Amino acid sequence: MAPSEVLRPAGSLRLLIAEDEPHIRRILITLLEGRGFQVDAATDGTEALARLRGSVPYDLILTDVMMPGATGMDLLRELHQLPHRIGTPVLVLTAKGQDADRNEALELGAADFVTKPFSPKKFLHRIDEILQGL
Repeated sequence: MAPSEVLRPAGSLRLLIAEDEPHIRRILITLLEGRGFQVDAATDGTEALARLRGSVPYDLILTDVMMPGATGMDLLRELHQLPHRIGTPVLVLTAKGQDADRNEALELGAADFVTKPFSPKKFLHRIDEILQGL
């Protein structure tokens, strides 16, 4: 049984994806909706921040690092200013796999860091591990 199924039915878990690349965004949505998650998607960092300032509860945020408008790192910084988002885990997705980027994301509070391209199986496993900690 997947950890998300142990905690709550996957259909009751809501995720926000912030990804500017349409192809990758579609892959993520397909993977996650296929797993039963409710998925909202933002096409850039600015749209993601607007959604995060709203009242919709998110169990997990997935963000790309390099996006127009606000970057994934900007999003991590902004989360500290949103009391209703404190404790919401963030999984960072990026084509930049350098240690400095990974360290910055983790220092800013990211729960995990996944380098593109990624294995769908490993990606979903990482999500399960994060959600298990909720």
